[in-house]
Formats: sequence, structure tokens, C-alpha cells
Amino acid sequence: MGGAPNGYVLRMPDRMTTSDRAAPATPSAWRWRLRGVVPGVVAAVVVSVGVSALALVVQERVGALAALDESVIRAATDVTRAHPGLRSALLVWEAAFQPLNVYVVATAVCLLAWWRGGLRARAIWAFVTMMVAWNLALDLKLVVARARPVVADPVSSAPGYSFPSGHVANAAAAATVLVILLWPLLSRRSRPYAVGVAAVVVVLTALDRVYLGVHYPSDTIAGVLVGCGIAVASVLGYRGWRRDRPATPPPSGIPVSTPTRNEA
Repeated sequence: MGGAPNGYVLRMPDRMTTSDRAAPATPSAWRWRLRGVVPGVVAAVVVSVGVSALALVVQERVGALAALDESVIRAATDVTRAHPGLRSALLVWEAAFQPLNVYVVATAVCLLAWWRGGLRARAIWAFVTMMVAWNLALDLKLVVARARPVVADPVSSAPGYSFPSGHVANAAAAATVLVILLWPLLSRRSRPYAVGVAAVVVVLTALDRVYLGVHYPSDTIAGVLVGCGIAVASVLGYRGWRRDRPATPPPSGIPVSTPTRNEA
């Protein structure tokens, strides 16, 4: 074209400009965003079905699961009762991983990721997701209304209902969300360690609740499903909502250059 440097032709921009991004979303843009959150919705439905099925089995006291829950609680509390040092360690873990303590630390991590890591949108997503998980776990307790385990010689006690385990649900949600939040800041070598630490925290919290005799094993399984499930469904929806649209082809009649040897 006239006026273009030798060997170059007019090129359309590959990405939207700042003014383009600031423009109101068109109906097609909204449809693209809504399609993007479908995986998150599907994941949420799958988690809801799984937790609902487990809750139904728990409420109906299906023989095999009820018997397994009771036998594991008896065996676990017998071990704790016979080892005072273990009981002390379990109580320390219980106090350290109270949901309020977990979310105070997690909120501080979100703020650091925002201010020091530049992950503003991810930090907001992480905080909102954890607050939703905290409240949903509490709501599920009220809906299912499962009584706490009854042990002849209890080693500990806890208020409220049993299903799902709030400690486990919140530990699982916070651990999963924080790993996802910090993923861009972690090196490839450190990422497996982060996942491993998160998994160990969740498993130890689940064992803590069972060995203290304040939750059945099925409560802790439900806690993992709720916490991890909410985190995964949320991040799928978040990523789908923020995904880039495919590049729009240029209007007919405007040539698009292909890279020359010098450009490559």
C-alpha cells in the first residue's frame, strides 16, 4: 500500500486496545463469557450431586456406612485415649485450624498476592471463593443436621452439627484456593511441594477430627468434597469468564500481512 515501508503491508492489531476493552460488552461478548462459565457450572452440579448423595446416605443411616463410621470412631478414639501426647497434639491442631484462624492467614496471603505479586483479580477471586465456601459449609450443617458422634468416654467435644466437617471443608477450600492463587508466582520446582503441603494439611485436619471423636469419617470426606469442589468449580468459572475471545477477522478488503523472513 502507498506510504508503507518497503516489504510491509498494513497489519491489524492482534489484541484489543485499552479503549476497546473499556467499551461496553456487546451481546456477543456476553454470550462468549457465559459460555465460558459452563465448565464451572457443570463442576458445581457434579459436586452438589456427590455431596447430596452422601448426605442422603448419612441421613438414612445406610447400614454399611453407618457401621463403618461407628467402628472407625471407636478405634480412633481408643488410640487417642491411650496416648495423652497425641491427644494434646490433636487439640493444638484443632485450635490452630479453626476456620477463623485459617481465613485470617488466607486473607493476608490474598493481600500480599495483590500488593506484592500484582495478582489483583486473582486475589479478589480467592477471597470471595473462600468466603462462599465458609458460608456454604455452615449452611450444609443446618440442612443435614447430623448429630455428632457419641462416644462412651469422649476425648473431646465440639458444638453444632457434624456433617460436613467445617474444619476440613474450610482447610480444603483455603488450601486449594491459595495454591491456585499463588500458582503464577511459584517456580516449576516449587509447585509440586505447594500441592503436597496443601494435601498434607487437609489430610491431617481430617484425621484430627476423627481421632478427637468429633466427626465421623464420612463427615470429613464431605468436607473435602465441599471445600475442594467449591474451589475447583469457582476457578473454572473464573477462568472461563476472563478468557480471551478469538481474534476477529479483519473486514473484507483490508489485507493482512504474513511474516516475512526479516520479521521472523
